Amino acid sequence: MVACNSAGLFARILPFLVPLTCYAQATDHRVVVYYQTTHYNGSTTNNVSLLPLINSQPEISVTHVLIGAIHVVTEEQGWIRLNDYTPDNPIFDHVWNDAAALQAAGVTVMTMVGGAAAGSWPRLGGDEANFELYYGHLHDFVGTYNIQGLDLDVEQSMPLSDIIRLIDRLKADFGDDFIISLAPVASALTEGGGNLSGFDYFELEAQRGSSIDFYNGQFYFGWGDASSPADYEDIIDDGFPAEKVVMGQLTNPANGNGFVDLDRVLPVIQELTAENPTFGGVAGWEYFNSLPGGENAPWEWAAWMADAMESGASVVKREISSTEKLRRSVRKEYRQLRREVKHFYRSYIA
Repeated sequence: MVACNSAGLFARILPFLVPLTCYAQATDHRVVVYYQTTHYNGSTTNNVSLLPLINSQPEISVTHVLIGAIHVVTEEQGWIRLNDYTPDNPIFDHVWNDAAALQAAGVTVMTMVGGAAAGSWPRLGGDEANFELYYGHLHDFVGTYNIQGLDLDVEQSMPLSDIIRLIDRLKADFGDDFIISLAPVASALTEGGGNLSGFDYFELEAQRGSSIDFYNGQFYFGWGDASSPADYEDIIDDGFPAEKVVMGQLTNPANGNGFVDLDRVLPVIQELTAENPTFGGVAGWEYFNSLPGGENAPWEWAAWMADAMESGASVVKREISSTEKLRRSVRKEYRQLRREVKHFYRSYIA
């Protein structure tokens, strides 16, 4: 049973019944680009260059480039691999040269660890001896290639204590400026939602939220829907702050199930940015064939997304109905109440 103070409820809603002028505070929002395909058509010489992200347009739109995927492997395999080769393989020379150029231009360069391929997380877990053996090689890789942060994409079950140990060690070794993000499926950021990681992201945020910069939620493959603001709003309603939740999207229908056309994404991005001035931003999987430019101009995706968020933040005087104003205001005001009701339902009724 849920009891409400009707007098207090009415008093809190009443201000929203008068005509409102809506203002969205302009702010910076992340534009995150995942960079996994480093060569076109399986070639080892036809490079996919990152440099157009910083030199093709007057303004740099991308904020973070996440190189991946890094796999923690056995000694026989070389300890650390970037996709199918060790990071020092000459086929990646352009990757590290481009990364240095991006960093010089002010773009944050990170690497993504894990993903769909199994193996990395058991090696970075387990007892202390096992952890130290494999973590040492990851540590050396970060230092060798001047990596500014790690995106931890845990898609196999891992104990909460293991991911906390890894986060604590990274912060201890590389300092507070070292960026840590995670890449859960979007539903894992909602109460009772599907989750590939094994540990509870609510518990992780409660225990180590101060060490985690943001979450790249995967709003595709059935784990979330980028064609509507609803799934993102559910995450915010359930308690994650908007500034830490990045809406991850597919950049091309060839990259997986759940691609949403840019024309359909535009109003979603605009609404989320307008309603959440601290909206965490967007992420794109992946770079090389990103629309609208495709393989000929994949860098256009970052500029397009930055423009979409800027337009959402600047739509401060757009005409919306009084009903819509009321809906948005009440939704924001009663996020905590909805959160408590959902928690009660799942704990005692469902």
